[in-house]
Amino acid sequence: MSTSSPEAVKKLLENMQTDLRSLSMECKKKFPPVKEAAESGIVKIKTIAARNTEILAALKENSSEVVQPFLMGCGTKEPKITQLCLAAIQRLMSHEVVSEAAAGNIINMLWQLMENGLEELKLLQTVLVLLTTNTVVHDEVLSKAIVLCFRLHFTKDNITNNTAAATVRQVVTVVFERMVAEDERFKGIVEQPPSVQGNTNRRSVSTLRPSAKDAYMLFQDLCQLVNADAPYWLVGMTEMTRTFVLELLESVLNDFPGVFLQHQEFSFLLKERVCPLVIKLFSPNIKFRQGSSSTASPAPVEKPYFPICMRLLRVVSVLIKHFYSLLVTECEIFLSLLVKFLDGEKPQWLRAVAVESVHRLCVQPHLLRSFCQSYDMKQHSTKVFRDIVNALGSFIQSLFIVPNAGNPAVVGALAGGSGSGAQGAAQGGPGTGGVSGNLTSQAAFEYRGTWIPLMTVSVQGSAKATYLEMLDKVEPPSIPEGYAMSVAFSALLDLVRGITTMIERELAVEEEAAAEFRETHPDQGWQPPPGVHLVWEEMVSACWCGLLAALSLLLDASTDETATENILKAELTMASLCGRLGMVTPRDAFITAICKASLPPHYALTVLSSNAANLSGKAYSIQGHSVQIISPSSESHQQVVAVGQPLTSQPQGTVMLTAKNIQCMRTLLNLAHCHGAVLGTSWQLVLATLQHLVWILGLKPGLGGALKPGRAVEGPSTVLTTAVMTDLPVIANILSRLFESSQYLDDVSLHHLINALCSLSLEAMEMAYGNNKEPSLFAVAKLLETGLVNMDRIEILWRPLTGHLLEVCQHPNSRMREWGAEALTALIKAGLAYKHDPPLAQNQRLQLLLLNPLKELSNVLHADIRQKQLESVLQILQSQGDSLGPGWPLVLGVIGAIRNDQGESLIRTAFQCLQLVVTDFLPTMPCTCLQIVVDVAGSFGLQNQELNISLTSIGLLWNISDYFFQRGEAITQELEREEEALQKQAKEKGETLNRPFHPAPPFDCLWLCLYAKLGELCVDPRPAVRKSAGQTLFSTIAAHGTLLQQPTWHVVVWKVLFHLLDCVRTSSTTADKEKIESGGGNILIHHSRDTAEKQWAETWVLTLAGVARIFNTRRYLLQQLGDFFEAWEVLLNHIQSAALSKNNEVSLAALKSFQEILQIGTPVKDSDKAGDAFAAMGVPPVLIDPLSASGPGRPLVRSDSLVERLTRYNGAELQAPPPGEESALEDSALWWSAWNTWYRTGTDSTRPPSGPAEKFSFIPSQPFLTALIQIFPALYQHIKSNFSMEDLKKLGVILHGAVSVPISSDASPFILPSFTEAVLTSLQEAVLTSLDVLQKAICVGPENLQVMYPAIFEQLLLFVEFSCKPPQYGRMETKHVANAKYNQAEWVALNYVPFAERSLEVVVELYHKTACHKAVINEKVLQNIIKTLRMPLGLKYACPSESTWKLAVASLLKVLSIGLPVARQHASSGKFDTMWPELANAFEDFLFTKSTPPDNVSIQEFQKNEAVDVEVVQLISTEILPFANFIPKDFVSQIMTMLNRGSIHSQSASFTEAEIDVRMREEFSKVCFETLLQFSFSNKVSTPQEGYISRMALSVLLKRSQDVLRRYVEDERLSGRCPLPRQQVTEIIFVLKAISTLMDSLKKTQPENVDGNTWAQVIALYPTLVECITCSSSEVSSALKEALGPFKDFMQPPLIKVQNGES
Repeated sequence: MSTSSPEAVKKLLENMQTDLRSLSMECKKKFPPVKEAAESGIVKIKTIAARNTEILAALKENSSEVVQPFLMGCGTKEPKITQLCLAAIQRLMSHEVVSEAAAGNIINMLWQLMENGLEELKLLQTVLVLLTTNTVVHDEVLSKAIVLCFRLHFTKDNITNNTAAATVRQVVTVVFERMVAEDERFKGIVEQPPSVQGNTNRRSVSTLRPSAKDAYMLFQDLCQLVNADAPYWLVGMTEMTRTFVLELLESVLNDFPGVFLQHQEFSFLLKERVCPLVIKLFSPNIKFRQGSSSTASPAPVEKPYFPICMRLLRVVSVLIKHFYSLLVTECEIFLSLLVKFLDGEKPQWLRAVAVESVHRLCVQPHLLRSFCQSYDMKQHSTKVFRDIVNALGSFIQSLFIVPNAGNPAVVGALAGGSGSGAQGAAQGGPGTGGVSGNLTSQAAFEYRGTWIPLMTVSVQGSAKATYLEMLDKVEPPSIPEGYAMSVAFSALLDLVRGITTMIERELAVEEEAAAEFRETHPDQGWQPPPGVHLVWEEMVSACWCGLLAALSLLLDASTDETATENILKAELTMASLCGRLGMVTPRDAFITAICKASLPPHYALTVLSSNAANLSGKAYSIQGHSVQIISPSSESHQQVVAVGQPLTSQPQGTVMLTAKNIQCMRTLLNLAHCHGAVLGTSWQLVLATLQHLVWILGLKPGLGGALKPGRAVEGPSTVLTTAVMTDLPVIANILSRLFESSQYLDDVSLHHLINALCSLSLEAMEMAYGNNKEPSLFAVAKLLETGLVNMDRIEILWRPLTGHLLEVCQHPNSRMREWGAEALTALIKAGLAYKHDPPLAQNQRLQLLLLNPLKELSNVLHADIRQKQLESVLQILQSQGDSLGPGWPLVLGVIGAIRNDQGESLIRTAFQCLQLVVTDFLPTMPCTCLQIVVDVAGSFGLQNQELNISLTSIGLLWNISDYFFQRGEAITQELEREEEALQKQAKEKGETLNRPFHPAPPFDCLWLCLYAKLGELCVDPRPAVRKSAGQTLFSTIAAHGTLLQQPTWHVVVWKVLFHLLDCVRTSSTTADKEKIESGGGNILIHHSRDTAEKQWAETWVLTLAGVARIFNTRRYLLQQLGDFFEAWEVLLNHIQSAALSKNNEVSLAALKSFQEILQIGTPVKDSDKAGDAFAAMGVPPVLIDPLSASGPGRPLVRSDSLVERLTRYNGAELQAPPPGEESALEDSALWWSAWNTWYRTGTDSTRPPSGPAEKFSFIPSQPFLTALIQIFPALYQHIKSNFSMEDLKKLGVILHGAVSVPISSDASPFILPSFTEAVLTSLQEAVLTSLDVLQKAICVGPENLQVMYPAIFEQLLLFVEFSCKPPQYGRMETKHVANAKYNQAEWVALNYVPFAERSLEVVVELYHKTACHKAVINEKVLQNIIKTLRMPLGLKYACPSESTWKLAVASLLKVLSIGLPVARQHASSGKFDTMWPELANAFEDFLFTKSTPPDNVSIQEFQKNEAVDVEVVQLISTEILPFANFIPKDFVSQIMTMLNRGSIHSQSASFTEAEIDVRMREEFSKVCFETLLQFSFSNKVSTPQEGYISRMALSVLLKRSQDVLRRYVEDERLSGRCPLPRQQVTEIIFVLKAISTLMDSLKKTQPENVDGNTWAQVIALYPTLVECITCSSSEVSSALKEALGPFKDFMQPPLIKVQNGES
């Protein structure tokens, strides 16, 4: 209910009346005046109530009268009355019905009561009510009221004192509250400030309003009182305590700061009175040194007084807090003093309250900022802020370094004594049994033996002081141990927290502003307001050293997890703040501290120690105290949780990690994770430390670079407690998250991170050099992780990242480089797989950037790295092969970067990649890369590590060529587009386009590259590769050559084919002849391939055959090239050199090729024989006809349309050329060129060796010679028109030479017929065929050709001679085939008999045709034939073969039957003159041979032979003698003599008795004789001469008979009983037979033809015959009988008649 409501008023009136009544009752007896006054008062009140509507106002007006009775009542000094009156007065006051005058009266009355010491509490209550309910009391009245309260404060009664103190406090507050209220009222009115005179008197308060004046006077007197001076306003004070006034001062300053700040009078008071006072009062504290003896100083030093000192500090705190801006200079002094109070020489309590005061400052960051701005940033000013922080730091240090003297127990414990009390027990450690738990449960700091417990002193962020609040204590309290430390610790933490929070909040605001500014002005740069940053930076730079020193020490000393956490948090926030402000040194210092704390003590880590060296050089001097940054101590009482290996290059012992180390590590992780963006270069420190920790904990990198707990490779050196084991996955996880969070870093920070990782990795590499210890892979693994999470901006970090990893890949330590490669390839694969924006396909530069390191890996020599590289290429192909686009050249480059020294497995992997490319990706890659594919495939062909790969790669080349063929059009278009672009570029740059095979169109160039590669492979050192490549090359040219443009063929012929032939020829001729034992492994090598030379021979064969085939199939195309003739010459030259090579296989194949380019089909029979021949030489049959092989040894799977295309092309090639070109094919120059080649080849190959027999090295084989000769007939067809005699001679030489070549004995069984068979060898047949072709051509040719006949005869007759006289091959010894031993390398002459005989038959045949030709007659062919035949005829039985002489005779007979008529015809010309003697000799040699028939000749044989002789004689009788007149006489006489000789006796001397009659050639003698006789007595004698010859012959005959008979008779007689020799008997028998024959002849002859002389001789024989009758031999007797028989025809009387005029 409000005091002014009607009910309240009514109530008041009633109460007043009741009070007055009570008063009058009390005073009725003793104090009548009072009673009267009371009663009149009742009346007065009633009157007022009745008259006035505003009763309260009326009451107030009359309050002096209304109050009067009560004042009088108080004056009675009667307790009961006084109490009643005071209560009534209070009621009036509370209803505010007291006027100023009444109030004055009341105060005076109270003063009296006070002086009398009555109702003291009631008085205080009344004053309080009076002053609080209204404002009527002021000025002197007010001061009197206040003094009254002060006086009551100093009574004897404690309760009164305390109540008075409280009242004073309240009254003072009221005074100031009134002033504030007054200011509020006048706030709107602007007053004209009076001009202030120069020196204002301190009493001049005229400018102030009433309430303000009161407040001013009060405050001024409080200052006076503190200073122990008399007050000006508070008159009547008797005594006062300084402590109380200080408390009042503090409360005013604290509660009403506005008053002092708004009124300059008050500000003046603060400056002029308060501050000097405080400074003055502080002096004893400043001068005092604890422990200094008073005698030493001349004047006694006043001891610091705890109550005053503590209150002064409180005042100072308030002054600084509220009036700092007014009292800048004064605050500087206060703060400096405060810092001094922390000094170690000051009493403990002083230091404690000073620390509490400092703490109060520390929780006010804005204040601290002001200090920094006002002092630290001004020149020539004390660095107050820095000093405060440093003082805290050195304070904390001093606590550790100077043991607390106040606690001997602790000192004892630290000194190692078993101190009594809790601390002692706590220090006792495990030794004291159960108590040791205290150590962990009690939070404490422990450093170098000093143990300081930690207490909870205040909630974080508020400075709740303990000792500053001890206002009732007069003596300094004893400070518990650890209290000061705890406060200082809190202060430090609050300081850090405050500063960082404040600056960070302001930074955030600034950043927001910057962001807004950028949005609105995107084109302008944001300029932060200047100055702000300066302050922040100054604050940090002022405080960081001190903070760091203190925090590092505390961190080292902390044994409590929470405390450690707080310290770490402080260091962390400082580091982060420094980072944000870009202050590198402090940032690094804080980070270094955390890093050091994470590692075991004294752990050698260069990054940290170098950094610490920079810092420890800076010792901070604070007012004479040197603050060193203390290095961690090693005697820590921490629980060890892990033992591991240090990461060093030299092996060392183990190191231990404590729980605190792990805690610090987590902070470090936290720092990197949350504040990575501001770490900059400190990443180095952080990562280096983490690396070492990770190493000690034995974490090893796993997939993607994440670390997993793994056992250390070195063995059991890593020991982890279960606590850490559970932590490890968490730590590993945080580590991973840390690098994952790198994706939120800006580019610059990211670069710092990468650089740090790189340099860390470099160190790890350094360390891993020269030993095979497990290296630290931390950096590499984390580089990988960082790269993987930053794929979206990979470009900015790709180069440093991959550049470094490439270096790692070259490291000698295998584990290190393995990881380098793992990281690099993982990054590349991830980069290619990442969905970039724009996609890689449109961002060629990025794609090449990503692939480039893959290519760089090719330069690494380590096989394991290359293996990794190639495996990843395989994976890239499998996953991204379709989208590689412009990256193909790089990828192919990697696949192709193989070297022979790299080992099989690498090459195999690389080859897998290539196979994948060729099978799957040719269509997707740009056509410009196709050439690279060809090169790469070629390089796999050329590598020598793995034969199968070489062979397969040749297969790939075939596949590639197929692809070119199928996609020809598309490829051509794309390449031409590309070409145009390149041309344009080249033109712009003014260069020429440089590309292999340039002038050819690009698609043709592609083919040429392919051919060139295959060409290189054709001369590979390995035979299998050469073979495969050769087949492939020729097959592709054959199959796809039609796609090439005509000019390109020129390149193919000269640059590819001929170049290849040259290389092969060179290699073949220089190849090694050493025998190769086996083909590696257990492969046996066939003897035809067991030297390099033989293997190269195969290559030469293939190559030559291939080129020849191309020349053959593409003849019409090649002929359109300008230089076909030159090409033809070169090819022939190659064929010739191959044919003349000393290798049978090559030479034979060369001829095959020769045949092919001449388009000669080989007769089947011959090639069969060639096959046999090859088999004889041991050449595998595959190679016999290289021309028949059609393609590489793989079946080609082709689409139908392609097959059709191919047949169309190939068909076209093999058809007859278009009509206009026959002439070209018949181009005689080409054929003559071929003839010259043939001739040179023939000459060189058949020329016999000239030296002695041992020296000859090579003899051409039969198949070779056969093939050579077989070429001639076809060749001749094209050159016959100009074939001259000269050429014929050349041919003859070659044919003769060829036939003369012997055979090596090991081949002879296959080539020679068995000796009994008379068969020609292929070679001989070929020779005869050639001659046959020639003679046929002559036959049908023009006349002028016929002059060649004799030459042909000559050639054939030469061959005929071979029958008896085999040809010599140089001076070579040849054995007869029958004597050769097959297993020795000897040379065997062929059996030439069949050949000679066949030649003879040919001669006869030919002569039959040509006997009448002029040339044949002129060149005396017949004579030559006879002359040649004379040899076999003469040898007869001595001929190598019996058939020879028989054939010779038969031939002679045939020839003569044809030739003699011709000879007779031309008798007159004399062309045959020389023939006759030759013929006669021939007859003679044959009929009377010097050779005897062999012993084993059967009678039948002999008779057959005799029949032949008879035939000859018959020829003479029919063909020669009848024409004696055309025949030279000498010849006739020779014939006669011969017949004569034959007729007498022609037996051979070696016959057995039984056979004698047969062997005597009786038949022959008979025929001779008959012929003789026939011609002797022929009536057709044309000339006397001839008749004479006959008669002459006859007489010779008879005379010889006479002699024989006579001799026989004599011998018979002489021999007596002995039989005569067989020979003589035979002879006599023969003579007798002859006589009987003669008798027969004479009987048959016309008598007139017989000469008389002859008769005489015949008759003269008779007596002799008779004498023989006595002989003993029965044979002779029977012959005699036959001889004597015919004489009966003479037994008749003679007719006397003269004949021919002779008697």
